[in-house]
Amino acid sequence: MPTKRPPEYEFDLTGGILCLDFANTISRREDPEHRREHLAGYADLAAFARQSGLFSPNQTNHLCAYAERHPNQALRTFHKAIALRETLYHAFSATSQHQSTATDDLQQINDAALEALQHRFLALANGGDYRWEWLWDEKNPLERILWPVAQSAAELLTSDKLRTVRFCEAPDCQWLFLDHSRNRSRRWCDMTSCGNRQKARRHYRRTHE
Repeated sequence: MPTKRPPEYEFDLTGGILCLDFANTISRREDPEHRREHLAGYADLAAFARQSGLFSPNQTNHLCAYAERHPNQALRTFHKAIALRETLYHAFSATSQHQSTATDDLQQINDAALEALQHRFLALANGGDYRWEWLWDEKNPLERILWPVAQSAAELLTSDKLRTVRFCEAPDCQWLFLDHSRNRSRRWCDMTSCGNRQKARRHYRRTHE
């Protein structure tokens, strides 16, 4: 009988930009007892890409089928993705705390962005306008997932939005997000989850002191 796959994880895309959503694919990162990894293999990468709007369901199925036929490529791409994710988290965590990005992290983002640029081309869109599109690399199409993520990181680093990168203040979260609030005072990645939990904890402490 075929192996039944576990239910697909629904990624919480509250970062406000692709590269931060990708950096946030671990829950409770700094809590070894409760840390939860949401990227366990290439299929999870593909699910993240589809849920983020990078690929259609058909394109995702194509990538997953290719990954199953080329497990070594899939594993290498997966490890490369995890390394990129950790670099992004370190880099933007530093930025959110008004610190300089480490030289090694910046170099790795630069290398990934330059590699991504090699797979972009200008295409004519409807109405006579032009837009950037991604090539499909037949040598290893699995890495196509990483190119938009790297490009997103490079664009964030070089934009005014960099000053709005924040670190969720919930001690059991620490995800990254863009603060679009009017007075730039947002403290939590998601008010309905982290924000409400923190308010509930403060209320509990006040009523039990």
